[in-house]
Amino acid sequence: MWASEPRTFDQATGLRRMMNPEPIQVIAVTGGKGGVGKTNVSVNLGLCLAQLGRRVMLLDADLGLANVDVVLGLHPRYDLSHVLRGERSLSEILLEGPHGMQIVPAASGLADMAGLSPAEHAGLIRAFSDLGGDLDTLVIDTAAGISDSVVSFSRAAQEVVVVVCDEPASITDAYAIIKLLARDHGLEGFRILANMVRSAREGRDLYEKLYRVTERYLDVTLGFLGAIPYDDALRKAVKAQRPVVDAFPRARVTQAFKNLAHKVDNLPVPAGASGHLQFFVERLLAYSTFHQEMPG
Repeated sequence: MWASEPRTFDQATGLRRMMNPEPIQVIAVTGGKGGVGKTNVSVNLGLCLAQLGRRVMLLDADLGLANVDVVLGLHPRYDLSHVLRGERSLSEILLEGPHGMQIVPAASGLADMAGLSPAEHAGLIRAFSDLGGDLDTLVIDTAAGISDSVVSFSRAAQEVVVVVCDEPASITDAYAIIKLLARDHGLEGFRILANMVRSAREGRDLYEKLYRVTERYLDVTLGFLGAIPYDDALRKAVKAQRPVVDAFPRARVTQAFKNLAHKVDNLPVPAGASGHLQFFVERLLAYSTFHQEMPG
């Protein structure tokens, strides 16, 4: 089991990091429906990015039905419910997971956490600015469905990764979340990750299915982020409450997650803020200003 003591945030280090205007990469992992493997994708992607030397934070954004801590075998003393009640700060609830990855744990079994208002989500997003000094990447494991929390956290991210499986309900719900975020909230670009597929060809075919229907009915841009194979090693790792990239470092699925991390790490940096409420927007604005002032 991983240690579950809260991590103390080094404010001096944070201030030094803030002198660097490089924006923090923020990735929302969503999928429309439950059971597509979002949490396993989020956890293992985050760990592979940490293995590449990135300073990674993982936010369990399924606010009322936490499961990141279960996958990692953690037992948090405090979680986001304590933050929202004013009992703890965000820095006080942070856990340190494997490879130094920081975990922001959600609550489990609290209906009021699942029903937060958009204003409360906005307050939570703004609170993350205090944690951004010592960070390269924030991975957000969103809730299932198309709730306000999914919308708020997806809009506040730079990249939205839609996890889809080769089953009708998954494809339908993936299309539904893309449609909602595009038509009602102005998002234009999405990354598609095919999960639990039998072959690379099946993964590409799954992406093509979604691409054809969005091209016909929506004004969005889709990018294929790759495919994660079905692998019994993942089931065994979940049962053992360990991330598969650590439990089975030579498994096919582990190599796929490492390939995914390399792709994510090389995604382009946004030129500036989007106009939506965003995580760490100050860093985006500083980065944009810094590069505008650099001599050409």
